[in-house]
Amino acid sequence: MTALAAPPTAPEKDGSPQSPPPGRRLRGGGAGRTMKAGLLSYVILGFALLISAFPFYWTIVTASRSNADMAKVPPSLLPGPNLIKNFEQVLEEADIGKALLNSLIVSGSITLGTVLCCTLAGFAFAKLRFKGRNALLTLTIGTMMIPPQLGVIPLFMLIAELQWVNQLQAVILPGLVSAFGVFFMRQYLVQSLPDELIEAARVDGASTARIFWSIVIPIARPGMAVLGMLTFMTAWNDFFWPIIALSSQEPTVQVALRQLGGGYVNDQSVIMAGTLLGTLPVLLVFGLLGRQIVGGIMQGAVKG
Repeated sequence: MTALAAPPTAPEKDGSPQSPPPGRRLRGGGAGRTMKAGLLSYVILGFALLISAFPFYWTIVTASRSNADMAKVPPSLLPGPNLIKNFEQVLEEADIGKALLNSLIVSGSITLGTVLCCTLAGFAFAKLRFKGRNALLTLTIGTMMIPPQLGVIPLFMLIAELQWVNQLQAVILPGLVSAFGVFFMRQYLVQSLPDELIEAARVDGASTARIFWSIVIPIARPGMAVLGMLTFMTAWNDFFWPIIALSSQEPTVQVALRQLGGGYVNDQSVIMAGTLLGTLPVLLVFGLLGRQIVGGIMQGAVKG
């Protein structure tokens, strides 16, 4: 019988084959490599996880205790029994229920509009040929260099002329499209959408709209999930423009949180309880889109 030959390895300087380093396995004739994680890798990952999760854990601890407990030195590191009481005080001091609903409407509308419009624009810049394409793309990316604070006064004058002050559309419409989203989806579709697939659809008689709905959207779904998550978090956490365009009678979550813990001494426990309530929807969205987000990141990572 003929012995199975070992996979070829790179020759050394003297011409003899070089054996793979210990602890590393080559699979598929060297096409894919898997390295066994050591103890140091788990220690580093555990340390990174601890640093990332500790702020959220500390929010839970502070929200479940009284202000006096948190003023002690050293403060307690375990959750306390006052979480429900602090939640009730949050509901008394601010209309957090209405604020959560407004933030959900604003963030959901901005996310849907941004994902749809930016995917459509990204597809046009990535795969369609039209005059001025490069100039328009350069102009779009160039708007990212302009500080958003410069457009606050003209934007407020515009919504005042439209009589939209203290209405949710004053916050929704300015955020329906973002230059970052257009650039992000353009780069994603350049890598993920083959030109041959579009040409085959053209041969079959599909229109541009049919190609977008039937081909582009299924392929761009992981990238759309990533963009949707980033957009939702940005819109949910936005404070600067909503505090200008909205009042305390029609607040978003971030605007309502500024009403908490007032007095001679700020009640950090109530503020953290409100912050915890405002964070839960973001965690829910991440849980729903987590698989798509990880899939999109991994798909982008293996592109060669």
